[in-house]
Amino acid sequence: MPLTGTGRIVTAASKDGRGVGAFNVIQLEHAQAIVAGAEAAGAPVILQLSENAVRYHGGLGPIGAAVLAVAESARVPVAVHLDHATSAELVHQAVELGFSSVMFDASVLPYAENVRTTAEVVAHCHEAGVWVEAELGEVGGKDGVHAPGARTDPAEAAAFTAATGVDALAVAVGTSHAMLTRDAALDFELIGSLRAAVPVPLVLHGSSGVADEDLTAAVEAGMTKVNIATHLNQVLTTAVREALTGDPRLVDTRRYLGAGRSAVAAEVARLLDVLRASRRGGAVHTF
Repeated sequence: MPLTGTGRIVTAASKDGRGVGAFNVIQLEHAQAIVAGAEAAGAPVILQLSENAVRYHGGLGPIGAAVLAVAESARVPVAVHLDHATSAELVHQAVELGFSSVMFDASVLPYAENVRTTAEVVAHCHEAGVWVEAELGEVGGKDGVHAPGARTDPAEAAAFTAATGVDALAVAVGTSHAMLTRDAALDFELIGSLRAAVPVPLVLHGSSGVADEDLTAAVEAGMTKVNIATHLNQVLTTAVREALTGDPRLVDTRRYLGAGRSAVAAEVARLLDVLRASRRGGAVHTF
């Protein structure tokens, strides 16, 4: 099926009161597994490539083209998103390559500079019909830079959205990036206040640290796009480790990476059902 716009997927989920899963890709097996899980769940999904993953691969072109090809071969709606880009140049490359959306992260900058640089990126992307997510409030845990206790102010979030023209906003409500345990304490009251103040869909980063029931509750409180990366890496690594431990003579990468891919596909399907379980929603949007 043709690549689906991120805005189309997220807007439909927001109207339905449902969450949409956005899962990060590092290896090609991630992309294949995420799409397989979405097909099993019969749900749309967003494939994300972060700036760190692009750096690992030595550039956006090859891995970006591969992820786009996986998305276009899917039997469910799939979008491709550039995650946590701090470089306008990388954003421009993603737009040229055909990504559905970008997340421009200038959250470490002073507020006025964040507004100025984000607005410039939004203007460029909107000219190309590309949807833009930005961040306000410095979600914790990323490269040791952000304060884990950071919280986004609803009034500032509303002003930032109006000033920049972003299509979605990542907010700090208690999560932290790269958590290996699922015990983050979300501020559900703040999520509700942000949902009431901000006219665009809200994005929850650092969702690997959030328990299933709290993921559902976060969607009920007003979150729409839910980003998950570290948790899937744990699932993949555990399956690969078990395969290698179970057979010390195993050297065929297809066999142990295949085990990891299957495990991730099953977990993606399960998580997509968790995100669609919100009692806030009505009928699920049909693409």
